[in-house]
Amino acid sequence: MLEKNILIIEDEAKIARFVQLELEHEGYHVETEQDGRAGLEKALQGNYDLVILDVMLPSLNGLEVLRRIRQTSEIPVIMLTAKDDTMDKVMGLDIGADDYMTKPFAIEELLARIRAAFKHQRVQPANQDQELVQIGNLKLDLSQYTVTYGQDNIDVTKKEFELLKYLMFNKDHVLTRDMIMEKVWGYDFAGDTNIVDVYIRYLRSKIDEIYQVKYIHTVRGVGYQLKYEE
Repeated sequence: MLEKNILIIEDEAKIARFVQLELEHEGYHVETEQDGRAGLEKALQGNYDLVILDVMLPSLNGLEVLRRIRQTSEIPVIMLTAKDDTMDKVMGLDIGADDYMTKPFAIEELLARIRAAFKHQRVQPANQDQELVQIGNLKLDLSQYTVTYGQDNIDVTKKEFELLKYLMFNKDHVLTRDMIMEKVWGYDFAGDTNIVDVYIRYLRSKIDEIYQVKYIHTVRGVGYQLKYEE
């Protein structure tokens, strides 16, 4: 297996050094940067497989660094934040973060999330028949990473796309919040399943409410189900 290159952009030197040593012990090649602007330049110019990115950085904050990375790259990014607030997490995920960690965190959990990020890196589907999924007028194009309803393009974020894909591939099946978290985010977010509710609301506002259809159904006390009826 090829060695993975990881960039840590973190201004707290002790945290950065601790994480670097742990990752190197696991066999990763690791570089660090403490400044947001310098970290962005490094991320865009270097050959990295994953970026660990703190939100609070000098010269350029982590959310802006992430926004600029996403203009040209789909490299997996795990955000680090001292704020334990759902909307802060959603903001990072909306911009394009693959995951987030709230400080302080256990290194074992960070390692698990890094493995999950590598596991869930986007790959082109091998089966051409699976590149286009359609339910009613709603279409999901896996090769173009687009969502359309009839002739209209629907603007969705990366996580919204992954959530909709999981729902559509499991049409008519009732999915618990824990199942959705595990499959869409790559692991179990114990106690954080309210993020699923936030993203379900986003999808409903862009599809069900706009087109006056009922795709996403709430199964009270359990989770959600994508069901289409003529």
